[in-house]
Amino acid sequence: MTESSSHHDSSSDQAAWQKSLDLPSERGASRLIMEELLDRLGEHGWASADIFSIHLAAEEAIVNAIVHGNKLDIDKKVHVECFVSPTVARIEITDEGDGFNPKDVPDCTQDDRLEVPNGRGVMLIHNFMTRVEYNEKGNRVLLEKVRDT
Repeated sequence: MTESSSHHDSSSDQAAWQKSLDLPSERGASRLIMEELLDRLGEHGWASADIFSIHLAAEEAIVNAIVHGNKLDIDKKVHVECFVSPTVARIEITDEGDGFNPKDVPDCTQDDRLEVPNGRGVMLIHNFMTRVEYNEKGNRVLLEKVRDT
């Protein structure tokens, strides 16, 4: 597992926190970043409701990368980059899979899709975050939450 962590001095009360690491493609690997991410959000004064939202969205995106992207292949990694400041939280998750087209994910709110689990995670991520962007290949997602002022 490669890991790097840095703190930047800034004129704000608290320096932004950044961390970059590679997760193994196994169930539960998100724990290797999640606790520290949640702690840093708390230290930067994020409200518990926002921390909950970011936690759910990041967890869902990491699980998607491990299970759907890398297909639990132990030879593949999921790269996670986090940035937390008092005003913005950004998590970028990249897997080594073939990618997907987010537009192909079925709308789970349609009546005929209500009983089908696929698509719920992607909808949840969009509902909880301010901005969600996928790269062209569809193997990287950027989650961003801007704090309400």
